[in-house]
Amino acid sequence: MKNENLIAVAALVVLAGCALPPNSASVYSSSQAQGEQTVRMGVVDSVRPVTIDKNTGGGAGTLAGGALGAVAAGSTIGSGNGSLAAGVVGAVLGGIVGNQVESNLSKRPGLEITVRLSNGELRAITQDADEQFNVGDRVRLLSSRGVTRVTH
Repeated sequence: MKNENLIAVAALVVLAGCALPPNSASVYSSSQAQGEQTVRMGVVDSVRPVTIDKNTGGGAGTLAGGALGAVAAGSTIGSGNGSLAAGVVGAVLGGIVGNQVESNLSKRPGLEITVRLSNGELRAITQDADEQFNVGDRVRLLSSRGVTRVTH
C-alpha cells in the first residue's frame, strides 16, 4: 500500500472518530449501570424540538479532510510543481469539507421536555429525540449524579 493510501485510510479513521455518543434516555454508560437513581413522577407540560450540538471544536474533521484532499489531489493531478499546487488546493478544499462533515455529524435532533412534577414544580430536560412524548403523558424523571432523563 502506498503512503498516500495509508494517509487516506488514517484520515477516514479520524473522521469516523467524530461520531459522538447519544444523549438518549435509553443509553447508559457502563459507569451508570447498577447505579441508584432518584425517581420523580410527573406529567408532560410541553415538548419542543431542539438541536443538540455536540461539536467540541476539536478540528479533527478539518485535519482529516485536509489530509485526504491533499493526498487525493496531489497524487492524481499534475506532476512536479503542478502536483504540489493541486495538493495545496486539495488540502484547503478537503479541510473545508471535513469541517462541514464534522459539524453535521455533531448535531442531533433533540427534545426539550417540560414536566410538571406531582408537587407542582416544573422541570425542563433536554435529550435526544429518540422517544416520542406528548403533552399530558405520565412520565418518570430519573436523576443520578447531575444527569436527569425522561422516560415513560
